[in-house]
Amino acid sequence: MLDNVLFDYINAEDFISENAVCNMKEAALSARDTLLSGSGEGNDFLGWVDLPVDYDKEEFMRIKSAADRIKHNSDVFIVIGIGGSYLGARAAIEYLRHSFYNNVSKQIRKTPEIYYVGHNISSAYITHLIEVIGDRDFSVNVISKSGTTTESAIAFRIFKGLLETRYGKDGAAERIFATTDRERGALKMLADELGYETFVVPDNIGGRFSVLTAVGLLPIAVSGADIAKLMEGAAAMRKSCINKEYEDNSALLYAAIRNIMYNDGKSVEVLANYEPSLHYISEWWKQLYGESEGKEHKGLFPASVDFTTDLHSMGQFIQDGARIMFETVIDIEEDELPLVMSEEKGNVDGLNFLTGMTLANINKEAMRGTRLAHMDGGVPNLIIKVKNKSEYSLGALFYFFEFACGVSGYMLGVNPFNQPGVEDYKKNMFALLGKPGYEEAREELLARLR
Repeated sequence: MLDNVLFDYINAEDFISENAVCNMKEAALSARDTLLSGSGEGNDFLGWVDLPVDYDKEEFMRIKSAADRIKHNSDVFIVIGIGGSYLGARAAIEYLRHSFYNNVSKQIRKTPEIYYVGHNISSAYITHLIEVIGDRDFSVNVISKSGTTTESAIAFRIFKGLLETRYGKDGAAERIFATTDRERGALKMLADELGYETFVVPDNIGGRFSVLTAVGLLPIAVSGADIAKLMEGAAAMRKSCINKEYEDNSALLYAAIRNIMYNDGKSVEVLANYEPSLHYISEWWKQLYGESEGKEHKGLFPASVDFTTDLHSMGQFIQDGARIMFETVIDIEEDELPLVMSEEKGNVDGLNFLTGMTLANINKEAMRGTRLAHMDGGVPNLIIKVKNKSEYSLGALFYFFEFACGVSGYMLGVNPFNQPGVEDYKKNMFALLGKPGYEEAREELLARLR
């Protein structure tokens, strides 16, 4: 079967020589070998590599069963998590399902409304979400390996209290699903004590690589998406990443060219899309690459734009600003909902020349015209072609980005699987909030803030 996700750099030939691509071959193959052999830094977190062909089938069936129960007894489903604990699921749901998923009638949606919390500490956001739920039936999926991640733990305490008030402790326990550590941690202990059904955050998979574990699969399944097809697409891409030669290997070429750009002085990669449903794919991608490569004062800064919307804002900088970036465009090749422009008498808006064209075709030409303009402006342009908006293609896209990220990080010379810098803000926040054990640090920080 042909790959549903393909990487193409033909439109960057004015910026990247074939010699440069060939010269990266040895480094890319070496990085792939390091990744697959588990001989590099961060090798304790490589469980995602074989996950699409070696996942827990019993848990997978429990996920599908739990999703069916939630769909049957809940009008609203609340996903509590931050970063990798919710971004992958949100990206998948917004990509695969209706553009106005929570707004259309349940007759069209056929599944619960899905909302996300625990990714901020905003009292307004949480209060408004409680108002959205109202007196409707709801369930909660709390996702945290430790159970003590501040943002998510705050949200869980609030929504656990709401469930217990409405349904009693036993009734609430039937509506709380905990995705957490297999054996230990505050959330696992609470789940065992109160009888929540639990799913596993694997020890050997970091949060930003966890979308194809229970972390992502339960919310995705609740939305009505086919998680089996998602895994099939990922498995197919895994096979390509592992077995294809460098010259035909999309993931290796993407990793190699990112490093060529970086070595050539580019400091920003802009991921561009022309479909609103790709917005949260970009957000997920930004965490994946930013947290994996931004270390030791190295790495490309991952930015994103939604076109054509951002052509009327960020488009000016991309076209004429500092030449610090290159652009990677995600192109969905097949249009699932053709909408045709009609002729209008009088042609007041001057658009009759578009009569008979589909919006998909117009959007494609906008993309092609923009890419040419940006190339003329000195911005190298890469493209990732995704066959269609299906679970299979999305599984392939998730795995493509993950594998390329691991290879690219090793080529860059960093450990792609740790995140030491993320801990710094937490220490400061705990100290300023007066957490026991941080008293001395609190006084120092307060003095610096005066």
